[in-house]
Amino acid sequence: MTTDPLSRIFGALADPTRRAILEQLTEGEKTAGQLAKPFKMSAPAISRHLKVLETAELIERKVDAQWRRCSLNAEGLQKADDWVARYRTFWDKRLDALDTYLLEMKQKAGTSNE
Repeated sequence: MTTDPLSRIFGALADPTRRAILEQLTEGEKTAGQLAKPFKMSAPAISRHLKVLETAELIERKVDAQWRRCSLNAEGLQKADDWVARYRTFWDKRLDALDTYLLEMKQKAGTSNE
């Protein structure tokens, strides 16, 4: 397994089951059994998905008596958001430039019709 945190994060997010698990955790802390309910897969399979999410630092698991409770890890999600934000800024600048260009073209077309 790679040691690059972003590769672990995006690798974990690439799987639809793991994204669905994260979606469930937006409602709050849940046990592995609660997280497994919507899926038609074995408990060991869910456990493997949880391990991937934990290794990617997207969730935290803690032991509470015989239960293992899972919750979102905001820091792991923040790393992914920080990376995406750099590209969001790039595209915002590009789209602003396109908007300016199209506005200039519209104004030129309006003055040439008069």
